[in-house]
Amino acid sequence: MRRLGWVLTGVLMMVSVTACWGSKESTTSTQTTPIRAEQDGIALDPIFGQERFDMPVGLEHRIGYSDIVYIIEQPGRIVSKNIKQPTDKAVVVLDITDRVSDAESEQGLLGLAFHPQHPNQAYVNYTTETHTIIARYDADPASPGYLNPSSEQILLTFEQPFPNHNGGQLAFGPDGFLYIATGDGGSGGDPHNNSQNLQSLLGKILRIDVDNKSEEREYVIPSDNPFIDEGMSEIYAYGLRNPWRFSFDEVTGNLWAADVGQNRYEEINLIEKGKNYGWRIQEGMECFNPEDGCTKEGLEQPLFTYDHDQGISITGGYVYRGKQLPKLIGSYIYADYGTGLVWALQQRKDGTIENRTLLQSDANVTSFGRDSEGELYICTQEGQVLRIF
Repeated sequence: MRRLGWVLTGVLMMVSVTACWGSKESTTSTQTTPIRAEQDGIALDPIFGQERFDMPVGLEHRIGYSDIVYIIEQPGRIVSKNIKQPTDKAVVVLDITDRVSDAESEQGLLGLAFHPQHPNQAYVNYTTETHTIIARYDADPASPGYLNPSSEQILLTFEQPFPNHNGGQLAFGPDGFLYIATGDGGSGGDPHNNSQNLQSLLGKILRIDVDNKSEEREYVIPSDNPFIDEGMSEIYAYGLRNPWRFSFDEVTGNLWAADVGQNRYEEINLIEKGKNYGWRIQEGMECFNPEDGCTKEGLEQPLFTYDHDQGISITGGYVYRGKQLPKLIGSYIYADYGTGLVWALQQRKDGTIENRTLLQSDANVTSFGRDSEGELYICTQEGQVLRIF
């Protein structure tokens, strides 16, 4: 296995490395001691010891609960853990397994966002057998640490033609609006060309105002959404394949999104309003459909790509703004699901890109999370939650 470590002086430059992912799907881990990286003393700590969660795909925090993190379990539960008392038993905050379908590997409960101004409101993204559901749950007035499953208010639902590529991330932006990531609808190659179709919500970043209602909807369309007059009014940006995790930099407000590739390239994009990120015309920076001679005019190029010699499925993360790792401040921390490699990418003021390896996790990294202090965590398919320190 070959460790990676390189500096890119331009977005287009790539470095060939040896693939090292093997048959990771059957991997199980009993690691209980920190996994030391070779660079900068970065390590992973299984903060909850031997405890395993049921397919964790996300970790969130909530205003007013500074010591608590909320772990999203793909079959349909949200559980909370106290990071200051890690041996305490996990608390089931919400159980909607009765309405979530996780029959296929990319289905399930996929996203959670607590309202930044009303932390007793939680917004979730989950799949049924055929649809994506965006819904709100309210905290139990008598026990605000719990979400009431009977309080469900469905805001938005749309059909999924295939079970894969469901996106799933939810996050509130600096503008107070709720952003939603959707995949292209699945199969392979976007056979319905959903990502380029402004009449479809698939393959997009959506933006809605959940603090208000209209006669037609349980939300309001922000007045400056870019496609109100020529497409689905919820669309903020389009041309994405399967954006598996996006996040906002809490300092700059930039929206970072990792988009899982098809055959050759994984990519990172800085999402801006109204931009077209190229899928299925392009994969990475290369033509996909058609294979040659595609028209790239009007397409936003990725900030960074890597090929399938280096990894097979990108997992998006966060720009680090915590205190424990000062050398990482301002770097976008992300991983590859297949290889378990964790990287730090930084965009310099002159436009060049530095990307370096932090560590080899030896796990299938499903998602990143952040606590109330801005420190980062990794969720793994093997059921662990690991703190980066």
